[in-house]
Amino acid sequence: MPTGNSRDQVVSNENCRAAGLSIIVPVLNEAELIDELIGRLKHLRELDAEIIIVDGQSTDATTEHLEGAGFTVLRCPQRGRGYQLALGSTLATHDNLLFLHADTVLPSNALSLIEQALATGSACWGRFDVQIAGTVRGLNMVAFMMNWRSRLTGIATGDQAIFMTRAALTAAGGVPEQVIMEDVELSKQLRQLSAPVCLRQRVTTSGRRWQRDGLWPTIWLMWRLRWRYWRGASAETIAQEYA
Repeated sequence: MPTGNSRDQVVSNENCRAAGLSIIVPVLNEAELIDELIGRLKHLRELDAEIIIVDGQSTDATTEHLEGAGFTVLRCPQRGRGYQLALGSTLATHDNLLFLHADTVLPSNALSLIEQALATGSACWGRFDVQIAGTVRGLNMVAFMMNWRSRLTGIATGDQAIFMTRAALTAAGGVPEQVIMEDVELSKQLRQLSAPVCLRQRVTTSGRRWQRDGLWPTIWLMWRLRWRYWRGASAETIAQEYA
């Protein structure tokens, strides 16, 4: 468990101010949106970001498409974003890290925003506000509640594009290696080091699950699973219900 001394070390560390960003992207069966994803990743690579893609045992042509586009894809032996992010983060070479979901689109100035947020030395991690793409009525309300809850609790979701310094991730014990709720656990550890920077610029995440399952059933599912996890249900049990 990180101590108060760890917080002082991480927040004041000069390495927090180093330019350069490693972006870790977990993927799983993303063939449906692969062309858009490849285009976004190529653009980020042109901006000198390091792109680390980790596949969670896709059964479609996701990895073939990415490799055909010139990306190296790591194969994670276990399915689950926590395992994928943990593997990818160990290979990152830059001082700042960004965990980016395959269906999340960054604002155009995201890289400079992250660098500025971490360069002040007052915080060692953060996330963006989120908006949800889709035609289902109520998605703006859902996004508002996600952003509000995150500011209130200091807990970020993976859809909000969590970023941090390498020193902070090390002090937090690395990415929790679990199949789901890794973002909640990681946030709990990071907020012991500093409060998060809650950027008001928005990333856009896919509303495909909301489109498929409906607004209120999805809201009920998400809250029920978070409640059960908070009450002590295992990540494996939660993942089975989520799937």
